[in-house]
Amino acid sequence: MITLTKEDGPADLGGVTHLSIGVSWDPTVGSSGGLLGKLKRKVGTDLDLIAIAMQGADPVRLAGLDSLDPMGNGSLLHSGDNQTGHGEGDDETVTVEFARIPGNVTSIVFVAAAYKKGSSFQSARNISFKVYDGTGGSTQQVADIWPSLLGTDNGCAVAKAIRDGAGWKLQVINETGKIKPGDEQALMRFAVAK
Repeated sequence: MITLTKEDGPADLGGVTHLSIGVSWDPTVGSSGGLLGKLKRKVGTDLDLIAIAMQGADPVRLAGLDSLDPMGNGSLLHSGDNQTGHGEGDDETVTVEFARIPGNVTSIVFVAAAYKKGSSFQSARNISFKVYDGTGGSTQQVADIWPSLLGTDNGCAVAKAIRDGAGWKLQVINETGKIKPGDEQALMRFAVAK
């Protein structure tokens, strides 16, 4: 089992064959009360978990939004877009099967964002990024990363899987920043900077 924290630096994923990162959140009405508050709670909040496969400094594949299997071989799978935050457990998940990731991919950056116009981190509560080791068919949580509630950022670089020779390492990043809503290029530039 691996245990991950930002302070420990990159963790060796030797022996880890399947890794999942999930994001969960609860919708909030913020300071809205009455009928508007009820409507906001029913509509929910749309956050997005995105995994960006990198070839050196260049983003080459994106899992998330409308792309569930960008490699076409099941090595990087997104669970689908939850647009409300309603429900139990993780709202969106990305799963990596390291042995099947193409050799030209040098790293994978996991980003969560209030990406669509009209969505924001301030419209969500209890945001949590969980990291799971799914080796051998059993899933075990190895980290729970909570972004800061301060600020008005709408993106969070959660973690980065880095190819290390024949193996992989995982670094917890947990850094927030601004991403222009609806701008895929801005999303990728944010990931490249991590």
